[in-house]
Amino acid sequence: GSTYSSKVFQVTFLTLAASLAVPLLGVTLLLDSPIDPQPISLKEPPLLVGALEPNSKLREAECLWEQQLLGAESIVHSGDVLFTGTADGKILKIEDGEIQTVARIGHGPCGTPEDEPTCGRPLGIRVGPNNTLFVADAYYGLCEVHPGTGETKVLVSTQTEIEGQKLSLVNDLTVTQDGRKIYFTDSSSKWQRRDYLYLLMEATDDGRHLLEYDTVTKEVKVLMVGLRFPNGVQLSPAEDFVLVQETTMARIRRYYVSGLMKGGADMFVENMPGFPDNIRLSSSGGYWVAMAAIRPNPGFSLLDFLSEKPWIKRMIFKLLSQETVTKLAPKYSLVVELSDTGSYRRSFHDPGGLRVAHVSEAHEHQGYLYLGSFQAPFICRLNLQHV
Repeated sequence: GSTYSSKVFQVTFLTLAASLAVPLLGVTLLLDSPIDPQPISLKEPPLLVGALEPNSKLREAECLWEQQLLGAESIVHSGDVLFTGTADGKILKIEDGEIQTVARIGHGPCGTPEDEPTCGRPLGIRVGPNNTLFVADAYYGLCEVHPGTGETKVLVSTQTEIEGQKLSLVNDLTVTQDGRKIYFTDSSSKWQRRDYLYLLMEATDDGRHLLEYDTVTKEVKVLMVGLRFPNGVQLSPAEDFVLVQETTMARIRRYYVSGLMKGGADMFVENMPGFPDNIRLSSSGGYWVAMAAIRPNPGFSLLDFLSEKPWIKRMIFKLLSQETVTKLAPKYSLVVELSDTGSYRRSFHDPGGLRVAHVSEAHEHQGYLYLGSFQAPFICRLNLQHV
């Protein structure tokens, strides 16, 4: 079971660490670490019981368009047409099973981390009024794409200073029904998307959490600052508040955009069973949350273990690349459905990430849950009638 494998992982990890420790210590002291982590304190993760009880329901998902798209991080539908952005910087449209490239925000070549800043990396994607697409591109900023013509325009550029600072990692967005206001996150003022692991491990609170763009006045306002890796965002069905996932802290903050509480913020859910990525509405009036990594309890969570040990984090990145660390992390896919008040309704798991690893988003459309992933070469969907 997963407890056994996490024990094995723990023992292997510690044995390996011990055998390498002495000869490396001398060398390591001389090396610079690319990160300067802050200690953070996380509570003991919630027990995986009740609505969070492990299962293998995500393995029932069917995966489509295998090897035809890579890293469809976020997914949206306009009628029956599916839109997504992929790792090669493209905005794709899938209609009647056929994939077409609608637009590119950046330009080639694409394919390596070095190319990402010019290639672009579309992350969050939404449909606005008149079927325009709004896209959060990690490197270019907040963009608008006309799927009919492919015309692309940058609404808020990462080159523009906002309150004295440029945007560094534009991540996700949510749009009011009338299309007037777009709320979006900038995950860091230091790291770019290709260094997201440094951002996660450094755990600093330099994320300019939540910004608001007014499509009429073209004004940008900073609504919240001081978050640790602000990520997915979602307006409530009544559009009175925006939920923002704070990945590093395994929690969701709520910011009120209208009503008596306007301008105020509080905690929506804290101490989640994983580190949340994107959040989307569910047909029950609640929210789907995809977890970037799980915090198993019972079990061993490496990120929790390291949270108050910045020196170990420094050491790891003095010796290992981000790719290597990613490969070492245990795979486990988890999607949870929250009620409108933030309690857990149900959860879908794939221990070992056998069917779809690295779920970044769960987007519901006509009885199916479409699973975005920043690494998978396909899009999977789960029939909600059958789980």
